[in-house]
Amino acid sequence: MANIKVVLRKEKKKDGTFPLAIRITKDRKSSFIYLDYSILEKDWDEAAQQVKKSHPNSTRLNNYLRKKMADATDAALDAESNKSFVSARSVKQKVKPSTSSTFFAQADAFIERLKLAGKFNQYNAEKSRVKHFKSFMNGNDIAFSDITPTLLERFKAYLLGKYKMSERTAVNHFVMVRSVFSQAIKDNIIDDKFYPFGKGKVKIKFPDSVKIGLTPDEVNQLEDVELPDEAQKHARNVWLISFYFAGMRVSDVLRLRWSDIKDERLHYTMGKNNKGGSFKLPEKAKAIFEQYQKFQENHNDLVFPDLKGMDFDNKFELQRKIANRTHRIDDVLKNRIASAAGINKKLTMHIARHTFGNISGDKIPIQMLQKLYRHTSITTTIGYQSNFINKDTDEALDAVLNF
Repeated sequence: MANIKVVLRKEKKKDGTFPLAIRITKDRKSSFIYLDYSILEKDWDEAAQQVKKSHPNSTRLNNYLRKKMADATDAALDAESNKSFVSARSVKQKVKPSTSSTFFAQADAFIERLKLAGKFNQYNAEKSRVKHFKSFMNGNDIAFSDITPTLLERFKAYLLGKYKMSERTAVNHFVMVRSVFSQAIKDNIIDDKFYPFGKGKVKIKFPDSVKIGLTPDEVNQLEDVELPDEAQKHARNVWLISFYFAGMRVSDVLRLRWSDIKDERLHYTMGKNNKGGSFKLPEKAKAIFEQYQKFQENHNDLVFPDLKGMDFDNKFELQRKIANRTHRIDDVLKNRIASAAGINKKLTMHIARHTFGNISGDKIPIQMLQKLYRHTSITTTIGYQSNFINKDTDEALDAVLNF
């Protein structure tokens, strides 16, 4: 009988993690099947062949490993019962059949990786995109070699026609297909000659998007409007804190703790790119924070109540909760507060970031805006802020028309 174990391969990746694999040993010869996840060495219990509780997704990941081990053991038993002699390599082929070279088999692995990594938002979006592609294929799987530029253009037309998607949303589906291809190539499942993207093939280009923020007068209207209940006041408070701190992302606003406030400054690390920094506390922000101090239980307590009681080590469930709370806040902003404040624009949490960009306009040097936005690259800042810098074009238009 072949010996089958889950092991942590000593092949350190750039992020410091090591890949998990199933090792199949027969007659002192081993073969490895790489699984869909990598972890830090400190999170691996070699003796128990499982992930330690120190890993944020240990329970889900260990269930996944047990299933893979059971599948491998069943396949090995089946192979050995049908042949008098089998090698480690032949057992591996039985465990990992060639059907994994089909797109949807790899798409399932891609989505599972996102789930194990705790990336709820990306998992949710990509799962829907895979579903749309499967619908386009009438539920049938497809070999990577059959996904050609022509087929992808037909898929795009299908999305634009049946689902009335925007150009940008359709392009996001191409990004999903590209990601699954890249994973399969990286895992040596397919040859990169089948890659349908790049020069002379499909080019992924996002259309320019229009970003609209509130004007200073509209922000004043939002600040001053009388609101009848606590749900509306809370939604407004969360929006204003986002705006007051240079368009802070809602996920970071909801994770703010009282311990982040020190010496009249707010210190926090952005969840999206782990960039840290601090802001002076504006008087308007102080007034909002004071409204929530009566609910403070300890120095490290959350400022806002939305995520209280959550296990912050469970990244997937945390992102799911943030997404649900953001949806509820957006619903209140759009359907109850906007009309009360006399704002005709689509009022959401994300527009707080656009509003800061719109009001800062030509007033602040681009290098300072990069620092405020916490962008890693100034190119990102230039691209983002170009939506709100209108002085030169306005003057040019006036020069032509005011003759």
